[in-house]
Amino acid sequence: MKHSSSSSSLGPGGLDLTQTFFKPINHAVPPTPTKRTKISVIGVGNVGMAIAQTILTQGLTDELSLVDVNPDKVHGEMLDLQHAAAFLPRTKIYASVDPAITAGSDLVIVTAGARQIADESRLNLLQRNVGLYSKIIPPLVNYSPDMILLIVSNPVDVLTHVAWKLSGLPPNRVIGSGTNLDSSRFRFLIADHLDVNAQDVQAYIVGEHGDSSVALWSSISVGGVPVLSFLEKQQVAYEKETLENIHQQVIQSAYEVIGLKGYTSWAIGYSAASLARAILRNQRSIHPVSVLAKGFYGIEVEGLFLSLPAQLGRGGVVAVTNVHLTDEEESRLRKSAETILQVQSQLGL
Repeated sequence: MKHSSSSSSLGPGGLDLTQTFFKPINHAVPPTPTKRTKISVIGVGNVGMAIAQTILTQGLTDELSLVDVNPDKVHGEMLDLQHAAAFLPRTKIYASVDPAITAGSDLVIVTAGARQIADESRLNLLQRNVGLYSKIIPPLVNYSPDMILLIVSNPVDVLTHVAWKLSGLPPNRVIGSGTNLDSSRFRFLIADHLDVNAQDVQAYIVGEHGDSSVALWSSISVGGVPVLSFLEKQQVAYEKETLENIHQQVIQSAYEVIGLKGYTSWAIGYSAASLARAILRNQRSIHPVSVLAKGFYGIEVEGLFLSLPAQLGRGGVVAVTNVHLTDEEESRLRKSAETILQVQSQLGL
């Protein structure tokens, strides 16, 4: 299938009508060529389209390419987005089943993943996803060797490891969406308890994007005030069980949304867009994302990706933040790492 895009040739025989509509300025100096930003989204399911829609709404790129194995689906999604052009920042939108359409991408976001079939084991599903990635990742790198690769498909930590191995890219340019969304849910729940804006809450979930994730209670602050130390100084009693319940709510959040509407989409769309903004606009902002963890927080395992508070910029992962962890938090982080390693071992990775 040949890729499709909007066309400016509206006249008979493809005549470019811009010459009729606009009169050029005399003796004008040609504009200096500028680097156009390009994002590609691989997979146009609910998650992929939520990411694409959010990226368009926020005006994060000049060009957006959509890739999917279903030609009708990807073409229809492209048209649907193009028809909203009058309400959005100007963005060229393309679509194809051919990954060649992603050529020259600054950022490639992979949401594609195999669907679980009836009575299929989680391990078998994982093995199929690894097989899928072996077909998806190498061509993407071939067409955009300088790209940053953002993995959103689950299990995101394992598949980020797989993508890194298959891509041959340096580890700073392969990132998993990790616990960025978990941390947003965490901040929302804390803000809801305290009746404040979630943007004024600094709080991280790290480790596995899954049941073994770790809530960093010791470093939570609201409006610059460290929460736990403030409560202790004010002699305000709190129960550890209450804190654990909030963390469990974070873990159960996705299951709850899936149980109610069948899938998650909007929150991960905003999460991925926040990462795209941090990277392409070189914001050097801190996000808990899945990164190559060796050398940080006492982790010395080769090839392990898990979420840590990372500074993101135009080169991908700029650095990992030295957040102070309590002994208990460090212990939980190591256990979370072991959970991911067990899965990778089962897959022979």
